[in-house]
Amino acid sequence: MSAQQPTILATSGGIKAGRRSRLEFDALLHHAVELSGVTGRAPRVTHVGTAAGDQRWFNAEMDQAARIAGFDFSHLNLFTMPSIEDPEAHLMEQDVVWVNGGSVVNLLAIWRAHGLDEILRRVWEGGVVLAGVSAGSICWYQGGTTDSFGPQLRPVTNALGFLPFANGVHYDSEDQRRPLVHRLVADGTLGETHCTDDGVGLVYFGTDLVEAVSEVPGKGAYRVTRQTVGGAAVAAEERLEPRFLG
Repeated sequence: MSAQQPTILATSGGIKAGRRSRLEFDALLHHAVELSGVTGRAPRVTHVGTAAGDQRWFNAEMDQAARIAGFDFSHLNLFTMPSIEDPEAHLMEQDVVWVNGGSVVNLLAIWRAHGLDEILRRVWEGGVVLAGVSAGSICWYQGGTTDSFGPQLRPVTNALGFLPFANGVHYDSEDQRRPLVHRLVADGTLGETHCTDDGVGLVYFGTDLVEAVSEVPGKGAYRVTRQTVGGAAVAAEERLEPRFLG
C-alpha cells in the first residue's frame, strides 16, 4: 500500500471488450493503480465481485485481463464462505481493491454480515486505493440510485458513507438515472450527488473531490445540489469536465 492519503476512484467504467480476450482493463482501472503510486513491481490488485454473486466464470475473465495488464491479481470471494482466511490482512497488502458491479443492496448486506464494511474503512485509511464500477462506485458514498430492487430505479441511502455525498452512475446511458437523481436531490432524499457518464471516474483524496477523469472522449461528470428557486426546492446540475486519460 503506497497511496499518500486515503484515495477512492469511483467510476462508471474501467473494463472494456478485449481484442483477443473477452475483457481487458481500461484506462480507469489502470489509473487506480497509478493513484496507488506502486513502482518497481507488479501492482497487487484484488477484485471483489460480491455484487454479482462472486461468479467464477467472470473471475476467470478478470484473471485473463490481469495477465494482459501484468497485475498480481487475486479475488476476495464471499460465496459460499470467504475465500481468504484473513481478509483484512490480505487487503492491507494490496495496492488497489477493485469492486465490480451488480446489486449494491446485496453487496452492502453481505459485506456487513462479514464485517467487511469496517475492514474496508481501515484498508482505505491505511492507504490502499479503493475503486470500482457501478455498485462498486455507489458503495463508497452515502447512497445513490439502484436497480437492486427491480427494473424501476429506487434510492439506496445506507451505503458505507466513506464519502459524504451520494452517487449517480451510468448517468448518460440509462434513461431513469438523471431524472431520479434530480428528484431525490430536490426532495432531500439524497444530498449533494456526484454523477458519472459511462467511462468517467471521480478521484477523492480523503473526502475531497479532486478530479474527474475519463477513458472516453466527450463524456462528463456532474455535481447535483439542492437549491431554492421561488420558494421551491429544485436540483441544480453543474458539469465537471474530466481529464481524458487516453
